Amino acid sequence: MKVHVKFFAMVREKVGQDEMELELPPHSTTRHFWETLLRRYPTLEPYQHQSRLAVNRTYIQGDYPLSDGDEITIIPPVSGG
Repeated sequence: MKVHVKFFAMVREKVGQDEMELELPPHSTTRHFWETLLRRYPTLEPYQHQSRLAVNRTYIQGDYPLSDGDEITIIPPVSGG
């Protein structure tokens, strides 16, 4: 199955692109998503536990089931002034 991934801020800088398609095994969850992404981009490891995920524009928690065609957005921590 394929999911569409959107990257923002520091995560986008580490990956070097705004978005991508990612191939995952059938019946994958967000845990599988992170495992696959980290194999490709190991420098994202610190962001796995600091970032929020949104699936189809809805924030999710825990190990969430994914479907073919889902849009996953990684929202890293934000600081500002």
